[in-house]
Amino acid sequence: MAGLDRFVEILRLFNQEKPDWTIQEIADATGVPASTVYRTVRELVGQGFLDPSREAHYRLGAVFIEFDRRLRISDPLIREGESMLGDVLSAVQVPCVAVIARLYGDQVICVADSRVPGTTIETSYERGRPMPLLRGATSKTILAQLTRARLRKVLKNAGHGSPQDDIVSALASIRRQGYAITRGEVDTGLVGISVPVFSPESAINASMSIIIRAADSNESVERRLLMIISPAADMLVHKLQSGP
Repeated sequence: MAGLDRFVEILRLFNQEKPDWTIQEIADATGVPASTVYRTVRELVGQGFLDPSREAHYRLGAVFIEFDRRLRISDPLIREGESMLGDVLSAVQVPCVAVIARLYGDQVICVADSRVPGTTIETSYERGRPMPLLRGATSKTILAQLTRARLRKVLKNAGHGSPQDDIVSALASIRRQGYAITRGEVDTGLVGISVPVFSPESAINASMSIIIRAADSNESVERRLLMIISPAADMLVHKLQSGP
């Protein structure tokens, strides 16, 4: 395993369920000799990616906080999109969560999220969290913008195999109509309403979504929310193409 791949594999071991690891635990999980893991961890600690934790354990380092800020101020989708989510939320009249997600390698990841003050909706979508590729309006809207060849590659790399005809047909329909609405596909009792944020010039394939409770949803509400986020997404695309 190449050095950079090994660094990333080790860093991805750290999560909420197991936030700190020993050298031997990392070696067992990765199949890499403990001596090699020791050298790699030492380098990661030296650069701030890992910090010593309790005795002989390590946790993620504070350098990620620095890079998170760098990303927020330098990535145009996040920089422009976060402020637009505030505008979207100010126009809605139902409890909701607004989300911007993008294609990240071969998965969809949420890069910004905001909610109407006081909203108690519990959704799986949160900044930095990879989401299912084939479930939910947010992901389907993104996949719908891909070419057949790119879609095949993304699904294959994600372990889904070649796209089935029904998947291709459903995504083609989303692309034609310019939006997707799904019900309970990611979180039970919630409705996702999503439109594309697609800017090939900026190498960005993303979506803007509103998530509401099924109990608050009907055809009229969904149509009104589409009329709010569609122009917002178009404006965001224009800003992305205009540059800084």
